[in-house]
Order: sequence, then structure tokens, then C-alpha cells
Amino acid sequence: MTTRAVSIRVRPRRGDPALSAVALAALGLYVLFIVVPVLMSAWKSLTNENPLLARADFVGLSNYREMAHDSALTASLGFTLLLAGAVTVVANAAGIGFAMLLNRTSLSFRTMRTVAFLPQVLSGVIVGYVWRYILARDGILNHVLASLGVIDGPVTWLGSPHLAVLSVGIVAAWVLTGFTTVVHLAALQSIPVELYQAAMVDGAGRWQRFRRITFPMLAPGTTISVTISLITMLKLYDIIAVLTSGGPADSTQSTALYIIQLAFTDDRYGYASAVAMLLLVVSVVIALSVTALLRRREVDL
Repeated sequence: MTTRAVSIRVRPRRGDPALSAVALAALGLYVLFIVVPVLMSAWKSLTNENPLLARADFVGLSNYREMAHDSALTASLGFTLLLAGAVTVVANAAGIGFAMLLNRTSLSFRTMRTVAFLPQVLSGVIVGYVWRYILARDGILNHVLASLGVIDGPVTWLGSPHLAVLSVGIVAAWVLTGFTTVVHLAALQSIPVELYQAAMVDGAGRWQRFRRITFPMLAPGTTISVTISLITMLKLYDIIAVLTSGGPADSTQSTALYIIQLAFTDDRYGYASAVAMLLLVVSVVIALSVTALLRRREVDL
């Protein structure tokens, strides 16, 4: 019996015109609302644009040289980096814990998942106003703590620099935990149940199952969650603007809030654009570095 080789020609299917149109529209919107504003900001950072001046002059790298001697910028950048790092760690640790608690299929747990995600849905302005009322001297928190005998008198949570920084961090972590919980919950649900069953047969306890199975298998979700958390915190503005307005004594002034102040209070559009470009570069470097580090961890695990 002879076997004849049958050659099959596979013609590539043409792309769907509708999908191509949607892709082009999405690309156009991205260029229009992301790429073009960044390029415009980069150009403005090389000028002394000010709405009070008749025209803007090209000043080269003068704005960038000024940033090296700007103590307010240094303080805001330090606070922003501290806030981003601390809140990212706390929110992701809490997210993993809540995800493990809510990883159930009953209706009550599905309802609790929705409640856990609500802080992420709320507007930052609303969150700021609600928490400013809670943290006021005559607010709910002081009343509760006083009734429990924890404090003797009202605490100025937003009136002293250290407590204000702590308060902003707690509020930001509370909001971000909703997002990190959902991401880690999705990662948990992708772990095969057979792995846990085999580990239990081998006599592994809860801690061993978490360390050997859950934590390594959460790595892809953690990479996404940590990266987005850092980016979100680096550009945080609305919650701080409502909660503390950058005070007291500029102790909670983020770099994004400083940019808004430079542009719309001091009318220094050129210098504000230069600071914005610096924040963009810092955010990109941190995001790429953290992503590469966590991706390497995924491979090692």
C-alpha cells in the first residue's frame, strides 16, 4: 500500500473589518489622549509658559536645572515614594488575606466580595470627604476611641505632620485594598484544587500549603497588583487634596498635588510640565524595575 502525501494549503483568514476599525479607533484615542498630551507637556517643560505672560519663550533645560534646587519638590517626591511603597505593601498583604477569606462559593461570600471592592469604585473626592469627617477632632473615630477608653481626649489625626501622613496612608490603603483583593481572588481561583488535595494527603498543614502552593501560584497576580498599586499611588492627588490639602506644613503634599499647585496657583505652566515629566520618568522606571523583578520571581518559583 502506497501512502500519498497530501499537501494542504491553508489560506490565512483576513481580519474582521469591524475589529480592525475598533483597533484603529482605540489606537487613535490612545494617541490623542495619551501620546499627544505627553509630547505637549515635554515641549512646555522647555519653555517659561505662564498665562500672565504675553508669550512663552524657549528656556531649554532651565526648568530641569531649577528642580535640582527645589526643596519643596524634593520633599513632595520623598513623601510620594514613601507613601507608594508603604501603601503598596500594606494593601497587597491585606488583599491576599481578604482574598483567602473570601475564596468561597456561597452567596454571602459573593456579597462580601462586592462590599470589599466598593472603596475602589468610590470617587477619590467622596472618599476624602468621608474620611475627613471620620478623622476630625469631633469625628466618629475619636468618639469611638474615647468611649472605649483608648484615648483621654480628641486626637488631631489631620493636624500634626506624623499623624497626617499616617492617616493619608491608612485611607489610601483602605481604598487600594479593594482592588488588590479582587486581583488576588482571581489568582486564587485559578489554582487547581488537586494541588491542595495532594498536599493534604501528604500531611501538609495550612501554613505549608500556603507557603508551598498558594504563595508561589499567586505570583502572576501579585505582579499585576503591585505594579498597578505603585503607579496609582505615585500619581495620587484627589484623596490628599480633599483630606489634608497637602498639610500640615506640606507634610502630605504629593508630587501630583505639587504639580497642580505650580500650574494653577503659581501659574508656572512650564515648570509644572517639567516636574510632571520627572514624575512620569520616575513612575516608568519604578514600574519597569518592579515588574522585571517580580517576573523574575515568577520564573524562580
